[in-house]
Amino acid sequence: MPTLRQLVERDTIQAPGAPTALFGRLIERCGFEAVYLSGAAFSAGTLALPDVGLFTLSELVEHTRQLTRAVGIPVIVDADTGFGAAVNVARTVEELEAAGAAAIQLEDQQLPKRCGHLSGKSLVDAEEMCTKLRAAAAARADEETVIVARTDARGVTSLDDAIDRAKKYLSAGADWIFPEALADETEFERFAREVDAPLVANMTEFGKSKLLTLDQLADLGVAVVIYPVTLLRIAMKAAEAALGTIIDEGSQASLLDLMQSREELYELLDYSDFEVRDRAYFGGTGKQGL
Repeated sequence: MPTLRQLVERDTIQAPGAPTALFGRLIERCGFEAVYLSGAAFSAGTLALPDVGLFTLSELVEHTRQLTRAVGIPVIVDADTGFGAAVNVARTVEELEAAGAAAIQLEDQQLPKRCGHLSGKSLVDAEEMCTKLRAAAAARADEETVIVARTDARGVTSLDDAIDRAKKYLSAGADWIFPEALADETEFERFAREVDAPLVANMTEFGKSKLLTLDQLADLGVAVVIYPVTLLRIAMKAAEAALGTIIDEGSQASLLDLMQSREELYELLDYSDFEVRDRAYFGGTGKQGL
């Protein structure tokens, strides 16, 4: 299987966000070549917390391990601000790489951090971020592991500052640049023209960036397109509607056509393989549940 770097050299790729390992499996089965572990989706979908830097490194590492075990495609992990200073960032990289992360993303916000498409953010000094990136690059055990530097400068200072920071971050050891909250095609085009590195575009809903298609972003020079919270938002809205139906009708019977069937779920889980192993190893009956 090609590495994440090789995939990006070949073409622009899409990486939907997986709030759980099962969503990651579905993303892979649908034909996507990479999956994104979003800090926002992890905070909300797993811990019911806002995206303000509240989860711990240990929690993120365990979630990364669950996701990478469930899929065979590369996983890009959002590590927020790296959980501390340079030495903490080094450990963050070591732990996430050991958990199977193909790329590790670090951002230049100060704590408490905020969602990249909200106002009220503040930035660390560019040199402090460069120190973190040097530590991250030195800590990785595999040169194929990608260090992604996200800059939130566009929404705090200016596009010029974001571009200037991106160049400094590349010199400090970043492999890719993630310019958060660019407004439109013009800004993506300028960023790609002035920053010589693979770029990540965040096509999150209800944010500051115009929602552009894969073809548009590829033409603008973007290497990776992420959809960090799309599946969580869709699933939560569908769950809310289903719960309303159960309250109103007293049954879920009218929802059956909208559900993933038992057979479809079992296929996604490779249930039959577990039955075969159960019978072969332990003489179990392989009775189905769920």
